[in-house]
Amino acid sequence: MPDYYENQHVIITGGSSGIGKATAKLLAAQGAHVSIIARNADRLSAARDEIEQARAGAGQRVRAYSADVSVNAEALRAVNAACADNGAPDFVITSAGMVQPGLFKDQGVEWFEKTMQLNYLGTVYTIKAALPGMLERRRGHIALISSGAGVLGLYGYTTYSPTKFALRGLAQALRSELKPSGIRVSVVYPSDVDTPQLAEENKTKPEETKRISGTAAPQQPDVVARAIVAGMRANRFAISSNMEMRLLKRLSSLVEPVMNLYMDSVVAGVAKDRAAGKLK
Repeated sequence: MPDYYENQHVIITGGSSGIGKATAKLLAAQGAHVSIIARNADRLSAARDEIEQARAGAGQRVRAYSADVSVNAEALRAVNAACADNGAPDFVITSAGMVQPGLFKDQGVEWFEKTMQLNYLGTVYTIKAALPGMLERRRGHIALISSGAGVLGLYGYTTYSPTKFALRGLAQALRSELKPSGIRVSVVYPSDVDTPQLAEENKTKPEETKRISGTAAPQQPDVVARAIVAGMRANRFAISSNMEMRLLKRLSSLVEPVMNLYMDSVVAGVAKDRAAGKLK
């Protein structure tokens, strides 16, 4: 019996690193044809080689397309090229994103614009480009990568959290719209993931944010990839990468007051340490 993903065409944005690359490798290992899209041509080439090594069979096609999906014309060009090479996608996974932690008062408006442009509109542009072929065939599955920060707004993430909340709302609205056309939609809620992006993120995190998020070890990208692949196979709308994210998603209305109290206590503790000269 063929595997669920065998001979299926998967388009993944942000496919040159992190969650996107790990998911691409796992799907290639399950027989899929994989198209990855990302900005950096060198990382794309290296990722393509890794994904090819993970293929279940030599006949599978792995293609890489350099594009900035925060620019509509580039997203359209890359998706159209992937469809020309491999046909309309059976699965679309939007993993491209950015995060620049900091305090609202310190971050320029340009950071809010850049983050929304890539995280939210980059997802919109990609889905818009891929959707006509999926609608024509009346089948497919779209998975949007949100975040725990898309369930609960976190200290130091005023540029980031709103974009992930936006993806949650987009997924919910798309699910209802596209279900009659045979197209499934999922939204993924990973916790912190051990990626190069997290390493960069940690360079600018306020001390308060480090203490709030530092209680849990980051997950490995392949763990999140397995959750995504299994969740899509099971046709789950909300896909969480671990028990903490599942509980946060299900109990967010109850957890929010508790988390607010916790974050307030952490912020107060940092202020006290600064006043005592314990922090720079």
